[in-house]
Amino acid sequence: MLQRFVVVLFLTAVSSTWLHTSAWAQAPAKATTPSASQAPVILVFGDSLSSGYGVPNAQNWVALLQHRITDLGYPHRVVNASVSGDTTASGLARLRSALQRHKPDIVILELGGNDGLRALSLAALRSNLASIIETARQGNAKIVLAGMRMPPNYGTAYATEFGRIYTELASEYQATLIPFFLEGVATVPNMMQEDGIHPTVEAQPVVLENVWKHVQPLL
Repeated sequence: MLQRFVVVLFLTAVSSTWLHTSAWAQAPAKATTPSASQAPVILVFGDSLSSGYGVPNAQNWVALLQHRITDLGYPHRVVNASVSGDTTASGLARLRSALQRHKPDIVILELGGNDGLRALSLAALRSNLASIIETARQGNAKIVLAGMRMPPNYGTAYATEFGRIYTELASEYQATLIPFFLEGVATVPNMMQEDGIHPTVEAQPVVLENVWKHVQPLL
């Protein structure tokens, strides 16, 4: 009798263990959210228009971009590597360290405005932007090129060629082009700060929309 009880107890234990193991093995794996270090990176590489000159950090268009991405469930992390006062030359000089540090999947390139304001060489502008694009693409990053324009008081020939450079480079390198980064801002009252160069807080959502329509298809 005791021997039969032991056998039954053993079989019951084995059966219970098998059922528990089988159920565990067949349970669906839980979805996991990538950590900050694993999330794909969008690198915003620009000047004061993106660093947020005169605008609280939380209201800058770059911060708004991160909120939009998070709210819509995309895993991407936005890194703002913009430096106020940067030209294309100074941007090129610091590019490799930024790429090595952040390893971006997407680079939003917003440079050239300071070159234009200082009436620097258009040949240098083109060469520097081309080098930045080529270097960023070595890491297989997708490029979003923010187009800039100069006001006509810089001379029609200079302003026309300046804007054409962005269009031609986007075509040459098959980069995504934002035709004019400050569309709906640059000539609209109350959208520019007193210096006439930097967008106001109220303009940041408009800039976000200018960027978003071209970035979203890349996510």
